[in-house]
Amino acid sequence: MTHEERLHSLNLSLPPAPLPGGNYLPWRRHNDLLYLAGVISVSADGESHIGPIRDDADLERGRDAAELCARNLIATIREALGSINQVIQFLTLNGYVNASPQYQKSPSVINGASDRIIDVFGESGRHARTAVAVAGLPRNATVEIQALLVVDAAI
Repeated sequence: MTHEERLHSLNLSLPPAPLPGGNYLPWRRHNDLLYLAGVISVSADGESHIGPIRDDADLERGRDAAELCARNLIATIREALGSINQVIQFLTLNGYVNASPQYQKSPSVINGASDRIIDVFGESGRHARTAVAVAGLPRNATVEIQALLVVDAAI
C-alpha cells in the first residue's frame, strides 16, 4: 500500500499546507533530503489548539494538538513533493510543547504526532525524536513540530 493509499484508508483529511509565519521557507530540499520548517497546531482551515498544557488533565488536548501538527506537516510534504509517496524515510521529528515549567510529559504529547506519522507512513515514518516543553510558541500554539526526511532523489 502506498502512503497516499494508507492516508485515504485512514479516512484522514489534510488541511491546506500552512503558510510561513515569517521570513522563511516552509520546506527546503537538498538532493534527497527534505527539511520541513516547524508547523504549529493551528491550521489554515481554522482548526486550532492554543494555550499551554498545564497538567496531566491536558494530556489528551496536547496529543490532539500534536496530531494536527502531523497533518499540517503531511500537507506540507504533499505541497513540496506533489505526493507523499515520494517519502522514503523520516529521519527526525522535533516536538515542542507549550507547557508549564513543571510539565514532564512532553514525550507523551508528541506521541500524537509520531503515532499519526507512523499510521500514514508505516515503517518509513519511524524516526528519531526530540520532545521538550517550552515557555511559549508562535500564536500561543499548544504544539510545534519540525522534521527531516529522505525523499526520492529522482523527482
